Amino acid sequence: MKTTQLVALALLMFCTLVGKARERSAAKEALPRHHLMPVPAAMQFQPGRLALDASFTIAVKGHSDDRLRAGIERAARRLERRTGLEFAQGLGGDPNGVTLVIQTQGPGKAVPSVDEDESYSLEASSKQVVLSAPTVVGVLRGLETFLQLVESDRQGYFIPIVSIQDQPRFPWRGLLIDACRHWQPVEVIKRNLDGMAAVKLNVLHWHLTEDQGFRVESKKYPKLHLMGSDGLYYTQDQVREVIAYARDRGIRVIPEFDMPGHVTSWLVGHPELASAPGPYQIERRWGIFDPAFDPTREEVYKLIDGFLGEMAALFPDAYLHIGGDENNGKQWSKNEKIQAFMKEKGIKDNHALQAYFNRRLSEIIKKHGKKMVGWDEVLHPDLPQDIVVQSWRGQASLAEGAKKGYTGILSNGYYLDHMLPTSRHYAVDPIAANSGLDEQQMARILGGEACMWAEYVSPENIDSRIWPRLAAIAERLWSPRTVTDVDDMYRRLAVVSVQLEELGLTHEKHPDLMLRRLAGSEEVGPLKTLVGVVEPVKFYKRGELHQITQMTPLTRLVDAARPDSAAGRQFAAMVDGLLSDAPRFRAYQDGLARVLSEWRDIRPSIDVMIDRSAILREAEPLAKDLSEIGAAGLEAISYLSSGLAPAAGWREAKLALLDQAAKPKAEVELVVIPALKQLVIAAAEMPQLNSTSPAEWRKRVKALAAEKQPPAR
Repeated sequence: MKTTQLVALALLMFCTLVGKARERSAAKEALPRHHLMPVPAAMQFQPGRLALDASFTIAVKGHSDDRLRAGIERAARRLERRTGLEFAQGLGGDPNGVTLVIQTQGPGKAVPSVDEDESYSLEASSKQVVLSAPTVVGVLRGLETFLQLVESDRQGYFIPIVSIQDQPRFPWRGLLIDACRHWQPVEVIKRNLDGMAAVKLNVLHWHLTEDQGFRVESKKYPKLHLMGSDGLYYTQDQVREVIAYARDRGIRVIPEFDMPGHVTSWLVGHPELASAPGPYQIERRWGIFDPAFDPTREEVYKLIDGFLGEMAALFPDAYLHIGGDENNGKQWSKNEKIQAFMKEKGIKDNHALQAYFNRRLSEIIKKHGKKMVGWDEVLHPDLPQDIVVQSWRGQASLAEGAKKGYTGILSNGYYLDHMLPTSRHYAVDPIAANSGLDEQQMARILGGEACMWAEYVSPENIDSRIWPRLAAIAERLWSPRTVTDVDDMYRRLAVVSVQLEELGLTHEKHPDLMLRRLAGSEEVGPLKTLVGVVEPVKFYKRGELHQITQMTPLTRLVDAARPDSAAGRQFAAMVDGLLSDAPRFRAYQDGLARVLSEWRDIRPSIDVMIDRSAILREAEPLAKDLSEIGAAGLEAISYLSSGLAPAAGWREAKLALLDQAAKPKAEVELVVIPALKQLVIAAAEMPQLNSTSPAEWRKRVKALAAEKQPPAR
């Protein structure tokens, strides 16, 4: 009897434990996959939810000011637009009875600063959300997280139960916008500031002078902007407006006035500053040009002193960027007076002469109460260590500067104009894993800045070149180093990209608008299919393929193409799924066949579009290539599904076809070629499956596809 009772008790305990384990497993499965970007420093989700309905209210405990109230108002209106709910206006009364309680201790810095405290915590229960931060800026960061937490199902909108403690990994997280090579109006700057705030970036680096344009009003030297801008410049009132707009969002604004090179637009109105006689005119092309300031003339430093003093009073940030990059020194080498000066002063070469110029410049900047920022070229033993070096050369150069005592920020790897996929930018960390830096040296690396150089962007397509890729760079600069899952990044990025449209960003809207203009019709389905599987050529290859000037309309196919093809990634994932299903080859087969058939049959529709819109004529060879590689892909799938090996010479012919299709046309390239090569090689290598494991066979297919194929005989 006792034994029977013990067995029953043990069975009951076992069933209880199994039941609890199942409950824990079910609860774990019920936890949401969040869409937060950047990922917070620490977070813990629990089962449950807080419903959001028309009774949503907000109350503030502790410090309150205009910036805080404005930030809360913006967040509430965005939530209204997203949910379609109408909330009570203003702030609630009793914090115990509201949906969202905001607690902050103080306003933060009067002028946004690199040492601003941006930390916050967010505690969401089934009854209330409490957002706490030491400063208003921390609250602004937390409000963006709150908005990203909002979910929806058939029951309505809700916030999952979660505890978040968050702070940035790096204090300097920026975006450079070049308004010189192509003019960007104030509304472009503002909407991108809104996007930056949404993903917790905190520095707008405003590139304001360049060979192609002088873009800021100078009341002291009006010939600078009146003669060097084509009338396209920011008035000082507009500059103040942008600075105030950025401050309201916890963002610093750092101006860049590039010198001693990249100064052609300065010299149009002041040729006396140049190292060679004028006259000068605004440059319309791109590249590195000869004009440079004459560093031996005191008149140069006098004008720079006056101008930078004026700008130091206009821009309140502690830092001022002087550029300092890509001075080729040709005018200096040809100027006998400059060469005599160098000999007299014992200046051995142009690099040392630029260091002399930068040393004089740093004294002027310090006189006006600012700290100097410059590109890699400013790194020189003769310069004080309180300058900030912005590195276009890379992590190694940045780390070397840190070892020498210089603070710095990374831009190499974050050049958005290189048209690289998001994953490439996401993989770059300001501090390389093998940097060899100690903790003190690591602290000198302040963060990074993405760069949107404007050779090939207009107000119409600039957003599609910045977003949504910038959100992934923002995550790299904010989130813990361990946040590196690329697939999960793309999953969250798709959600965040749609949310960014709430702010007026045009990265999703304008590419479709451009396609309709190209087609001269609302019927753009085939053209959208074609553009969906191409990307603009990478790095600076576009300029090698087609001569473009500042006056060239940026309205062609390449200008509408996106830099990171979602269709290309999806196709590659389906091919990977199909080949991973060896030897059955059933997974994703139907989906691949539909896509490849659409490509194969695309030419007649594109031809009809070309007949009514001559600007699309350059799409003809692309449509031909896509049709032919679609047919090749269908053949490969047919061989794989039937188990039959292709005839001799088939592999070589199809790989030659793919190599031809891979060549850029109309300054774009088909991004599906690598995945199609895998299909072709897999079909040709199928007999190997009989003598090896599917995993080894798959590995061999990938290796062969990555090899450069010999030309077909």
